[in-house]
Amino acid sequence: MPLIHLFLVAIIQGLTEFLPVSSSAHLILLPNLTGLQDQGQTIDVAVHVGTLIAVMVYFWSDIRLAILGIPRLLIGKTDTEGARLALLLTVASVPVVAFGLVLHMTGLDAEMRSITVIGWAMLIFGLLLYWSDQAGGTQKTDRDWTLQDAMVMGVWQAIALIPGTSRAGITITGARFMGYSRHDSAKLAMLMSIPTIAASGALLGLESVLTTNTAILKDALIAAILACGAALLALSLMMRLLRSVSFTPYVIYRIVLGVVLLVIAYT
Repeated sequence: MPLIHLFLVAIIQGLTEFLPVSSSAHLILLPNLTGLQDQGQTIDVAVHVGTLIAVMVYFWSDIRLAILGIPRLLIGKTDTEGARLALLLTVASVPVVAFGLVLHMTGLDAEMRSITVIGWAMLIFGLLLYWSDQAGGTQKTDRDWTLQDAMVMGVWQAIALIPGTSRAGITITGARFMGYSRHDSAKLAMLMSIPTIAASGALLGLESVLTTNTAILKDALIAAILACGAALLALSLMMRLLRSVSFTPYVIYRIVLGVVLLVIAYT
């Protein structure tokens, strides 16, 4: 695959995975709007691995805490902060993993990869993000995350399987409606992405191992490294900006892109 194509895929995935603008939609739109060849499942897995590494590096202190809590969780104990975080992340991941398996096994995930679906999702869920950001409170922090909130946010996250919704965006929307601050809504959404990306990457990775050839592995490594760097940059910028800026700039981008896509789809 040409280096410029790898660069575009990796940068798009890296920059958009953790922004509320839908990385999957941008990856689907790349070949549809530019005429480039679809990058294929192996490259998709590679860039997801790159973004997974990025978010784990950025939130390493929280991830380390959850990993250290897993042994306590496995024996049914949630008496430490790490065990409790591990439990909440696990619970929050169940809806999206279950719904994702259903869509993948029925083939419905492929049927939704259209410009029309992406356009409407961009528009509708962009407006919903704006509503939640304006109406939501700011009294809760990530320390207030409860089992019930994790369950509800997990259901919100499952909606992101509709292309154009944005996993980060819809999870932040749910958190803002529940009263979490902008910064902590984003933090929880990022932490929730780790088991979700890992699960989808494992599923697609297994399929790729069985079907791909070794020649593409070099391209996959390059794509993963580029995506990791872009994701770290996007994460650090967004988390800093959210201390003083709302989600409105992302909403405006979603609305403009959604309208453009719908015009293209219906004309």
